[in-house]
Amino acid sequence: MAARMEADVCIRTKRDSREYTGQEITDEALQRILQAGRMAGSSKNTQPWHFIVLRDAARKAELAECGDFAKHVPAAPLVIAVVLTPGGGAFDAGRTAQNMMLAAWAEGITSCPVAMHHAEDARRVLGLPPDHRAAIVLSFGYPVSEESLHRGVARNPLAGIVHHERW
Repeated sequence: MAARMEADVCIRTKRDSREYTGQEITDEALQRILQAGRMAGSSKNTQPWHFIVLRDAARKAELAECGDFAKHVPAAPLVIAVVLTPGGGAFDAGRTAQNMMLAAWAEGITSCPVAMHHAEDARRVLGLPPDHRAAIVLSFGYPVSEESLHRGVARNPLAGIVHHERW
């Protein structure tokens, strides 16, 4: 098992990346990522999600056509679609997705969330029931370089975005 990061370091250093090495992600790492997603909180503990794991190149390429900004998806060694059941909200999907992305980063695996702009196409590609939807697709892989993690863009300083009591 790979060394794990402290939670605060993991949160502070995690960045999205669309560039990955060809290194495969182990089944053990996949299980830890999925477990982190399963453990996310949800509204009224409804747990309104299912996860579809994609490793097949053709299937990833087909799914990439369902998002306007998903050209990087086929190059990712691992893709997970977060599927919401009826009544599931975007906030719940975001919570489970962030858990999975942080769990991956704790192992040195970077990720990128992707919107499925063509929802009906994504439903068809993933074989979803009519009342389910692909809320977020997550691509995972080992980062090519440090630069691929942040593209040189600094985070906004805390002092510039925090307000107390009112704007």
